[in-house]
Amino acid sequence: MTLRNMIILMTTFAVISDAILIPFYPQFFAARYGVTSPVHAGAYVAFISIVVMLTLPVWARVAKRLDAMHLLVYTQFAAGVLSLASYWAPTVPLFWVLSLAMFMCKSSYLLMYPYMMRFEPKESHAHTIGLLSVVVHFGAIAGAVAGGFVMQVWSAHSCIFAMAAGDFAQMFICLWLIRAHAIPRRCRFADEADEADEANAGASTARRTLRDRLPILRLALLMLAFDFCVYLIRPFMSSYWQSVSGSPSELLSGAVFAIPGMVALVALRINKRIADAGRRLPDHMLGNLLLCTVGLLLQGVEAPLAIIAGRLLFGWAFFQIVVKLDVTMFALSKPAWYAADFSVINFFQNLGVLLASFAAGAIVDATGLRTPFFAAAAGLVVTALLSVWLLERASAGRETNAAPAPKTPLADATLATDLTTELTPALADTGATAHAN
Repeated sequence: MTLRNMIILMTTFAVISDAILIPFYPQFFAARYGVTSPVHAGAYVAFISIVVMLTLPVWARVAKRLDAMHLLVYTQFAAGVLSLASYWAPTVPLFWVLSLAMFMCKSSYLLMYPYMMRFEPKESHAHTIGLLSVVVHFGAIAGAVAGGFVMQVWSAHSCIFAMAAGDFAQMFICLWLIRAHAIPRRCRFADEADEADEANAGASTARRTLRDRLPILRLALLMLAFDFCVYLIRPFMSSYWQSVSGSPSELLSGAVFAIPGMVALVALRINKRIADAGRRLPDHMLGNLLLCTVGLLLQGVEAPLAIIAGRLLFGWAFFQIVVKLDVTMFALSKPAWYAADFSVINFFQNLGVLLASFAAGAIVDATGLRTPFFAAAAGLVVTALLSVWLLERASAGRETNAAPAPKTPLADATLATDLTTELTPALADTGATAHAN
């Protein structure tokens, strides 16, 4: 299996491990510790975003000296150990400490996204991003279904063992890649990073002005608004389905939660056929935002069939929007800036998830499980209006600041080639400066 495919496989394990408990934290805290407050569950999910925001830049700095693959061996092992330790946590505060420390270590796997994208030519970005998006959605499917199955057959806290298994799987994949490709422990290009960026991109990241960064910042603001809206419904989706359907089955609620992931698999296939036929991909931002809004409103109708129909529409539009936004990010950036720009985008995305998590808990506590769907729909209408202005301004900024970027030696390379023979100084900061569900 090629290095590219192994990284995708590792990402799959990471996403599954993350997603196992995401739909079920209200049930988990109620079953394990007797805590039933929706504000508590929303706050916990919010703090997951906080620790990822704070620790990812730290791992990025460490990865400037220590190769990212070697770093992941240590961090994923620590994440697995901390996950197992949280299983025996007798109190809620101790569980918070151990599990959040686990997420701090786990977040390092996000470095693999800019790491891989540095190998991809611009013309293949849409397909690669779509593939990675499907991997994330597939991981959500597998994670949600696995979490529901484990909770239904065994117990809520047994999900922790499944999460730890995903962390250890990532660690072993990294060990295999290090041995198979003879990846050195120290980042071999640490001393030449600045010179490499200067030679291959014409300017180092440090010399970029605020005007150069404005297109990315505008896009980041749009992604913050979008992520806030779509993640507002996430923490209590399974609880809402159970209250509407009258079914206590965690397995069924996990399957409903994962419907957008199933739609993403279909959407990727359809997009591939459209691209092969030479036609324009369905990436109309405004139309997809409005379609996503309709999907949210349908989910707010307290009827199982309406919820399922809403999840289907929401899943299609969500996939197209995510691909469009990520493609736009890499189009506005340059290979030498991918990691830095990705870290900015990731910060704003996590901020959106953080705000959504706090807001979801407060909204549900005050008004009930149904309200987040209508609040998210209203937010998406505002986001659609913002997108008209922000994307046009971002594109204009790109045209103003654009300069021909020299083609790097790896412009058309694939990850199938041995790392020890294909890496050049152009990849000195690959995975080293940020990124990272």
